[in-house]
This record gives sequence, C-alpha cells and structure tokens, in this order.
Amino acid sequence: MPARAVALTYDGGPDPAWTPALLDVLARHHARATFFLTGTEAAAHPGLVRRIRDEGHEIGTHTYSDVNLAEVSAVRARLELSLGQNTLAGSAGVGTRLLRLPHTATTASLCADQADAARRAMADGYVVVAADDPARSPRLGAVRQFTGSAQAVRDTERLFAAPLGGVRFTTVGDGLGLDGVTHSVSVTEQVRGTALVWAQTASRFFVDAMVWLMVAAGVITVARLVLLFTVARVHVRRVRARRRRGRRPPRLTEPVSVIVPAYNEEAGIEATIRSLLASNHSYVQVIVVDDGSSDRTYEIAEWMRAQDARVMVVRQENAGKAAALNTGLSWAQFDLVVMIDGDTVFEPDAIGNLIQPFTDPRVGAVSGNTKVGNRQGVLGRWQHLEYVIGFNLDRRMFDVLECMPTVPGAIGAFRRTALDGVGGVSEDTLAEDTDLTMALCRAGWRVVYEETAIAWTEVPASVRQLWKQRYRWCYGTLQAMWKHRRALVERGQAGKFGRRGLTYLLLFQTLLPLFAPLVDVFAVYGLLFQGTGQAALVWLAFTAVQVVSALYALRLDKERFEPVWTLPLQIVVYRQLMYLVVVQSVVTALLGNRLRWQRMQRAGTFGNQAARQGS
Repeated sequence: MPARAVALTYDGGPDPAWTPALLDVLARHHARATFFLTGTEAAAHPGLVRRIRDEGHEIGTHTYSDVNLAEVSAVRARLELSLGQNTLAGSAGVGTRLLRLPHTATTASLCADQADAARRAMADGYVVVAADDPARSPRLGAVRQFTGSAQAVRDTERLFAAPLGGVRFTTVGDGLGLDGVTHSVSVTEQVRGTALVWAQTASRFFVDAMVWLMVAAGVITVARLVLLFTVARVHVRRVRARRRRGRRPPRLTEPVSVIVPAYNEEAGIEATIRSLLASNHSYVQVIVVDDGSSDRTYEIAEWMRAQDARVMVVRQENAGKAAALNTGLSWAQFDLVVMIDGDTVFEPDAIGNLIQPFTDPRVGAVSGNTKVGNRQGVLGRWQHLEYVIGFNLDRRMFDVLECMPTVPGAIGAFRRTALDGVGGVSEDTLAEDTDLTMALCRAGWRVVYEETAIAWTEVPASVRQLWKQRYRWCYGTLQAMWKHRRALVERGQAGKFGRRGLTYLLLFQTLLPLFAPLVDVFAVYGLLFQGTGQAALVWLAFTAVQVVSALYALRLDKERFEPVWTLPLQIVVYRQLMYLVVVQSVVTALLGNRLRWQRMQRAGTFGNQAARQGS
C-alpha cells in the first residue's frame, strides 16, 4: 500500500450479529473497507451483501465454505472459488477479483503449500490479498486484517479514535489503484447465482430439519434400547422365577398335531419330518400338506409316511400357504396345534417346551425361538444377528407388555379353540402368521414367547432371495396392520395390543426406516462438508450402542459372540437394504398395487446336514 494509506479488511460473514454494527461505525467515520465474504454466509444473508455494496465498500471472496485451499485438491479449490463467486452474483449481482485465503493473515503465513494455493488462484485471475505485520507503521502504508466478530467492531472504533496524523483509510482496490476489482455481472451469472442461493436456502432448511430429526431419532432409539433391555431383563427374571419356585403346573403331555405346509420343499422336507418324529414329546401327529408342488416334495413325504404311521400326507392344488394351513387344520386330531414352515428343523424338546404356556387358560398362542441354521457366510451371520437382536429381543418385550404381533411361521403353537374362534388362518394378507396373531390378540387371547422352544430355519443365501422374502414380509405386515387398525381404539386385550403393539410397529418398523435413508444422506453430507472427525465420532457411538445390544441379546439366547465382528458392516450395508425394502413396501401399499405371494428358493444345506445327523 502507498504511504499513509491503510486498507481496512474484514474476513468472514456477513453476519447479522456484527456486520450491521461494523457498517454503522464505518459510516460514522466516512470510511470504506474491503469485506472478504464467505459464500455460504453471503447466500444466507443477501441483504447484508447488498448493503455492503450500496454503501460503497469493496467485496472480496473468502471462498465458499472457508476451507483451507492449501489442504484440498485443485479441483475442490476451483469449486470453492466458483461457488463463492456465484453466491456474490446471486445475492448482490457482483463479482470480484480479490481473494483472501482462509487460514492466512499476514504475508509471513503465505509459505510452502499456502503459496502454491495462492499461485493457482493468481493464475485464475485473482488478486491475493494478505495483511501486513500489525507492527508496521500506518504511515508507511498497510493492510489491516480483522476477523469478523463483535471484537472487530470494537477494534475498528479504537483504530479511528487513535490520532494517526494524516493517515487515510481506504479499500484495497483504491489504495493500489486497481479498477473493477468489484464489478457487476451478467444476467446469466445472476440467474446462476440466484439458483445457487435458493438451493442453499433449501439445503439449510434440510440440514436444520435433519438435525432435529437425528436428535429425535437418537432419543427414540435410545429409549427403545432402554425399554428392550429393561423388559428383556424382566422377562428373564420371570422365567427364572418360575423355574425356581417349583410350584409350576404339571407338565403338559397332551398329544399335538403339527401342520407342515409344503410347496416345492424337496430340499428340506425330509429333515423337517425327521426332526418332528424325533421329538421326545408324548405323541406328535405330523400333517404334511403338499400345496401343488412341482418337485419331489410329495414323493418324499409319502416315503416318510410309509415309514411312520404318525405322518399324514394331504395333497391339494396350489392355493397358498394360508389355505394349506387351513387344510391341515381340518385334518388335525388334537386340541393343541403347531404350525411350522416346510424347511424348519426342531430340537427334540422343542414341541414339549413350546406347549407348556398353555397351562395358562388365557394363552391362545405361543411363539417359539427361531434360530438361523445356515449362518456360515456374511449374509447368514447378518441374518443370524437380526434374528437374535431384532426378532427374539423384541418378542421378550412383546411378551411382557402383552402385545405380541407375530407368532413366526417357522415355529408357533395354537389352541384349537382360539383358531376356530377367529375363523382359522386368513388369506387376506401375505403375512398370514402376523394376521393370525393380531386376530387372536384382538379376540382377547394372550400370545407369549417360549425361549426354550428352539427351531432352526434356513434363511436366504442371496441378496435377491432376501429382498423378495423381506419385501413380502414387510408388505404383508403393512396389510395386517391396516386390517387390524381398529385395535387402536378398542378396549381390553385388543386395545392393549393396538396401542402398544401396533404403535411400536408403526414407529420402529415403518416410520423410522422410511427416514433412515435421509439420515444416511445427511451423514455422508456431514462427512464431506462438516468434518470427518465429528461424523466418525457419531458413527462410532452408534456402532458401540449396537454392539452392546448385540452382546446382550446373544448372551440371553446363549449364543456365541463371534458374529459380532460383522456388525459394523451390517450397519453400513445390510441395514440399508432392509430400509429400502420398507420404502418399496410402503410405496407399493400407497399406490394400491397387489403384491403376489413369493416363495424363497431353498438350498437345503442346513436341512440335509440335520437329516444326516439325525440318521
């Protein structure tokens, strides 16, 4: 700067907290200054940018997001400068050639990588402005730099109050004799800039909304975990207390009818029947309903019937699982009925343990403990964790709160009178097990969970099969929730199920998964633009909570902790897949499309292994 010329420069902003006050100070002293504005703040407060322009001050750029240009790629640096220019064009119709590099002040700081960043900007036509050493006498000419804040207002007041003997305050451009450093832009540039300002305004609303949404989701998630842990502990204590008291009712030994609906289950039907016949319960009638299979399911079942008189095989044209279960129910000889899937393998004591809650005459149905048999691969381990953490931990809570929404198709026991009272298994939805359970709850029956009744099932071995299965489950659950929505306003056991069970399903299995992809997008945004440290900390905290939940659930189910190492990857990949399934299911339901029944292709790996062990 020439002698006795002091250029006043202010970095950052504009900010409604201090910029108006600073402009008032400059106006009182008839001084002009150079404001190096940040693009994001200029877009947020365009009125202040216009006031700076209208009062005769110069405008420079401080990049778009105040990023250190020496620490980013050349592409990112140019993008920062370009977006900064666009926000100035959109907010005040101006452009600038002046640049102050963020995280620099005096010329002494322009070394090494900062100097390289400055040279790249100069090559693009910018005049890079640095401040002189504060000790330099104003009479020699200087550039004074202030960081935008309330302190800058006070420092400026003190500067004007000090007698400087003929020193004049000016702008960078005027002091150096540079014309057009702040200039008007074309209409096209203004339009482009205005679009950016509008986009940023919209994104700001999005970010604010997402912050509140994440806070709400975090609070709800933590509350859910606390509820699950607390209620699961209550469930464990109840079970252990019953075992210790020694005053339990005599063990039920009534004969049981087991219905096995089967459609193209040749891969696992033999193992399923063998596990049922190996039961240590007093007597088990096995009813295999072949629902129009096109493979060897019927032949295998007939061969098993020839070997054991307890097996009955019924064949019908393909009509769906619900119809097959009702057919089996018509052939059932006993008052206690167990319904299972055609690929389920039972533990020897599973049936006996499963029916014990029926000593309570209020109980109409019992959910067993479903475990994943084919858990060798990563996808199998993820589903194993889901079954233990999600399904079985939830069932403990539903048991205590008396609002069980689903007795799984893999292993469930029913009182015959309860089934007859609701008209058997409904064919209205694709989730016949959920529909039936909800109907029983609304009819006043208690539905409980028996953790000692263990059955092994084969889960999908490919992402495509998993998607089909969960899509059907989710869509069917939505159908059942809508069908039984009046439970929300009913009284007694029905109302208890509606206000507790349906509300839980709506909140945690429908609404939160719908918003989850937006939260993930926001997390990626934070990772890219708000610092990796904070985003990583939030992710680690979330993962830690999930790991603790997994360890607790695995401990309750007496499972090994080894699959927990796959949990962080499950959060990143598997959970997103499940969220998208919910989104697709809700969209399908809202559009009124009818989803056809879809069957998983069985590999039979686990079933064949179990069959060999049984033989």
